[in-house]
Amino acid sequence: MKRLLKLASVLTLGAALATGTSFAQTQGVTDTEVVIGSSNDLSGIFAAFGAPAVQAAQLYFDEVNENGGVHGRQIKFIVEDHGYQLPKATSAINKLVNRDKIFAMFLQLGTPMNIASFPLLQSKQIANVFPLTLSSQLLEEPIDYRYAPGAPYYEQMSVGISYLAEEKGAEEICSMFIPTDFGTELQSAAKDVATEMGLTYAAETTHKPDDADFVGSLTRLKEAGCDVVAVALGVRQIITAYVTAGRMGWTDVSFITTAAGFHSVIAKVPGGVTEGLYAAAPWADVLARMDNPTVAAWVQKYLAASGEQLPSSGALLGRSGAEVLVRALEAAGPDLTPATFKAGMESLDYYDEILDGQMNYSAIDHSGADQVVVSVIEDGNWKEIFRE
Repeated sequence: MKRLLKLASVLTLGAALATGTSFAQTQGVTDTEVVIGSSNDLSGIFAAFGAPAVQAAQLYFDEVNENGGVHGRQIKFIVEDHGYQLPKATSAINKLVNRDKIFAMFLQLGTPMNIASFPLLQSKQIANVFPLTLSSQLLEEPIDYRYAPGAPYYEQMSVGISYLAEEKGAEEICSMFIPTDFGTELQSAAKDVATEMGLTYAAETTHKPDDADFVGSLTRLKEAGCDVVAVALGVRQIITAYVTAGRMGWTDVSFITTAAGFHSVIAKVPGGVTEGLYAAAPWADVLARMDNPTVAAWVQKYLAASGEQLPSSGALLGRSGAEVLVRALEAAGPDLTPATFKAGMESLDYYDEILDGQMNYSAIDHSGADQVVVSVIEDGNWKEIFRE
C-alpha cells in the first residue's frame, strides 16, 4: 500500500511538472501567499500620483486579506521608491524581480521606467499590471504580460487637441515636454494631429524634470502664436507653467495635458489660478461624481483610512488598479501561474464605478478603459465636457 501511495505521489508530481501548472514552480506564489511588487515614485515629480496610489491599493489589499485573501493566498505588496530617476528604478526593478521574487509588477510608475523593465519582466513571464503610465509602447508586441489601464497618451492628446481645434477654431499647435519617451509621445501626437487637421505645428520647448522657470519658454511660444499648447511635464511644473502664462497676460491660449497631469490637486490650487486648464484622460475626476453613492462611499472610506483631505487622482488609480489585479487573481483560479493569470486578465469585462469606465481586457486588447474624457478646470474642480 505504501508503495502504491508513493508511486501515486510521484506520478502526480510528474504530471504537474510536465504541464507546468504547479504553483511551487511559480515565482512569488505559495499556497498561502502571492507577492506583488511596485517600482514607484513616492518622492519625485510624480509622487502626487504614486504615493496615494500605493496607499489606496494597500488599503484594498488589506480588506481582501482580512477576508481570507484570494483562493486562500494573502497578497504581499512590496513597494520601492525610484523618485522618478531611471537608475534608481532599474535597481528597484532588479531587486523586486530577483531578490523579492515578485509574481507580478503593479502600479509601476513612469514611461521610461516601464520600458526599461520590459525585457526582464518578459523573460520571467512577470505580468506588468495597471502601470502608472499610458505609453503606447505598453501595447506594442509582445503584449503577453502587459496590461495598461486605458487609452494611451497619444490617443488622449489627439482627441483633446482635435476637440479644442473644433470648438475654439485653433490653428497653431505647440508643445512643452520633457524629452523622454513620455514627453515625445505627446509631442508626436500634437504634431500628427496638426498635420491631419490641416493645422500648423508652430513651436515647441523641452524641459528637464526639475525645471521651475518657464518665462523664456512661454515667451517663445507666445511669439509663435500658439493657440493650443500640449503639455507633458511634472505635476508641479504644469501648475507653475500655467500660472506663469497667466501672470504674463497670455490668456488667449489653451493648455492641455493628459492623464499624467489630470490630478485633483491641480484643480485645487488656491486663488483659482489654474482655471481653464484642459486635460484628456481615460477617466473622469472622482470629485465630480460624488453624487454616485458608490463613489461617495469609497471617498469617505479612503479619507478616513488615509487621513488625506482629498481623494486624489492617484488614489483613484490605485484603488481601481487593485480591483483589476484581485479580479484577475480570482479568475486565474487556485492554480496560479503566469498562464492562468494571463487567462484571468483576458477574461475581465466589468464596469468600474470608481473609475467610471468599462474595464475590458481580451487576448487581443490589453488596454482597460478605452474611452477618452476631456475635462476643464472650473470653480476649483475638473468638469467633464466631452467623451469619446
